[in-house]
Amino acid sequence: MKKGFNLLSSRLVEARLTGSLVDTEDNEPIKNANMAYLVQHKVLQGLGSHSSFWKVGSTSSEAQKKLGTTEPGACRVPDRFCFSDGDRVPVFDSHDLWVEGEFGLRLGSDLPPREIAYNRDEVIEAVDGVAPSIEIVGCRLVKGISKSGRFNITADCGANVALCVGDVNTDLRKIDLPTQTAELYINRTKLVTGYGERALGDPINVMVWLANHQRKTEGLKRGQLVSTGTCTGLEKVKPGDIIELRCGSVGVITVTLEDAPGKP
Repeated sequence: MKKGFNLLSSRLVEARLTGSLVDTEDNEPIKNANMAYLVQHKVLQGLGSHSSFWKVGSTSSEAQKKLGTTEPGACRVPDRFCFSDGDRVPVFDSHDLWVEGEFGLRLGSDLPPREIAYNRDEVIEAVDGVAPSIEIVGCRLVKGISKSGRFNITADCGANVALCVGDVNTDLRKIDLPTQTAELYINRTKLVTGYGERALGDPINVMVWLANHQRKTEGLKRGQLVSTGTCTGLEKVKPGDIIELRCGSVGVITVTLEDAPGKP
C-alpha cells in the first residue's frame, strides 16, 4: 500500500477511537474500489479486525444515488463495535450520527472461496436465522456521508459506527423477509415503518451479493451474521437517545446511545 494510504488508514483509526475528523483533501485520492477496500482492510487491522459480523450498505436505490454508486459496499464490524439488546452504545456526536433499521442474516454453513458464482438457492440453504439489527452510521470524514463518495465511505468502514443485533430467530420458514415490517422508534416514538424489500428487493439478495463479493477472497464462515442494509432509511440520533426496532415475528431490539469516553 502506498505511503499516503497508510497515513489515511491511521488517521481513520484515530478518528474512530477519539471522535476526530479526517480531511481527505490532505490525502491521495482513492480512485477505485480495490484501493478503497485495501484502505479499509488496513483500518480494520488497526482497530482489531476479529469479528463475526458484517455490514452491507448502499442496498437501496436512495442510498446508491446519495453515494453515486450502482452497487452495495461491505465491511467487517470489529467485535468492539458490536452490541446486543439492552446495551448502552458509546458514540461520538462529532461523527454525524444516524440510525438504520435492518435485518441480520446468520450463516449456518460456510460459503467458501470459489470461481463459480453462488446462486440464490445455495445462499438460502446456508442461512439459518434472522435477527433485528440496528446500525448506527456516521462519518469520520469532514465532508460527511453524502459528499465523500463511495470509495471514501468504503475506506471509512462503510460509515459504520456500531452494530446492534438482537436474538436470532431460526424459524425462517414462517418469515417472508421482503414483506416483513421494520418499525423504528426513537425515545418511544415511532418514526417510520420499513420493509425488507427495501434491501435490494429482499435481504437474501444482499447475502447473494456478499457471498459473490467474498468468494474472490476469503469467503464467508458459519456463524457469521450479516446486517443487510437499511429498511427504514436514516434517522438522525444523538447521545442519550433510546432506539428500538420492532420486526414483527423476527424480534425486537432496544439500545441506548451515550457519549463515548474521551469525547472531544
